[in-house]
Amino acid sequence: MAHSYNLATFLIQQIKDCNFNNDMKKEKETKVEETQKEAQEMKNEAQNVKTETQDVENVETQENPEIEEVNEWEVKFNTLNDSHLRLMADFDNYRKRTIKEKADLIKNAGERIICDFLPIVDNFERALESMKTAEDVEAVRQGVELIYNQVMAMMRANGVAVIETKEVPFDTEYHEAITTIPAPTPELKDKIVDCTTKGYTMNEKVIRHAKVVVGN
Repeated sequence: MAHSYNLATFLIQQIKDCNFNNDMKKEKETKVEETQKEAQEMKNEAQNVKTETQDVENVETQENPEIEEVNEWEVKFNTLNDSHLRLMADFDNYRKRTIKEKADLIKNAGERIICDFLPIVDNFERALESMKTAEDVEAVRQGVELIYNQVMAMMRANGVAVIETKEVPFDTEYHEAITTIPAPTPELKDKIVDCTTKGYTMNEKVIRHAKVVVGN
């Protein structure tokens, strides 16, 4: 009898626990549904606010077309300003590079000419050494003449040319008259009779005027 009572009590307690669990489950589900509903309502409200804001902005833009025009000009200004800054930076780099190249060119301008002149110096040294024991004056003269021709060839290679003076009209662009004498012949009147110092041009620019005597 006592055993039957205990069993009945246990079953009743199990049924109560089951009902309690079901109630708790339903309550949780209800809370979840309410939470989801509230979240959806907040989402819808946020969407409505966004839509209203966009509508207000569109209305303001339509009512104030100047705003859109100002924005377009602002974009154009930013684009042009960026291009200007880039251009200034490129120009500054170009200027610095050009200054450096110019400085290097000035510093090393005579290097190539000196390199061309060194073999001539070598020949001069050999000629001076041979003169110590030379007995043939003609051979020495020919040697010096060869060195002179070598010098003139080097000068021509570097754009240097002798200014013409033989019986040509006097030209102040190329000639400097140191004196005048009576012309030996009528054809030499106002022409160069003699040249005391040769003149030279370099790349068609006068680097030294020829000093001449002019017939009058």
